[in-house]
Amino acid sequence: MSRLRWQALLATALFAASALTYSAQVLIFKNPHEVYFLLFQDLAFLPIHVLVVTMILDQLLHVREKRAIINKMNMVIGVFFSEVGTHLLKSISGFDQNIEKIRNSLLVTGEWTDERFSSTIKNVHQYNYHINYAKNEVVALKTFLNMKRNFLLRVLENPNLLEHETFTDLLWAVFHLTEELAVRPDLMKLTAHDENHLAGDVRRAYTALITQWLAYMRHLKKEYPYLFSLALRMNPFDPTAHVEVR
Repeated sequence: MSRLRWQALLATALFAASALTYSAQVLIFKNPHEVYFLLFQDLAFLPIHVLVVTMILDQLLHVREKRAIINKMNMVIGVFFSEVGTHLLKSISGFDQNIEKIRNSLLVTGEWTDERFSSTIKNVHQYNYHINYAKNEVVALKTFLNMKRNFLLRVLENPNLLEHETFTDLLWAVFHLTEELAVRPDLMKLTAHDENHLAGDVRRAYTALITQWLAYMRHLKKEYPYLFSLALRMNPFDPTAHVEVR
């Protein structure tokens, strides 16, 4: 109610100011015919002005709002990698028998350009993953994901996910893998077909994780150099990485 009252007062004040201005023009120049002619001319163009201004303002506000949502989602993505993603990348990369063929291309440095990030993301989708895991490693992965299940559910509840399709796909891939592992009571006794099925689920989550991790690293490099420095020192693909600055 207070907002509507404020808008009504503003509209009244503006209308009164306009009426006073036109009245003063009639009194000063003594030519009401020309004043009324110009008034109706202005009114004739008013719908066009409203249309143009509304379209421009709407577009600007939409761009600003989307940018704000993306920035908020990047904060959520950062929390995701701190809580789940970085550990998952390190864990699942241990299942990848071809990891040495791609490891060097994932050793991000401060000299990387946007083009380098884009080409690496493209190569990630063309890379031939070969997932082969030991039973005890799968059990450890299941335990970790079960511990993070509530966290994943809270992230999935974020209403801004619709604005970030790749991160949404990543969350669903990780959550699906969590469910697949959770419903199997004994991961030590799987058939060959079931192992292949799980390997496919791991591969899907792995690809999405690497893709989103690279995109997030690019964002940090542009916007938050100090966070980028820490992320470089925590690179899950770098066996020589140290958190301590050396």
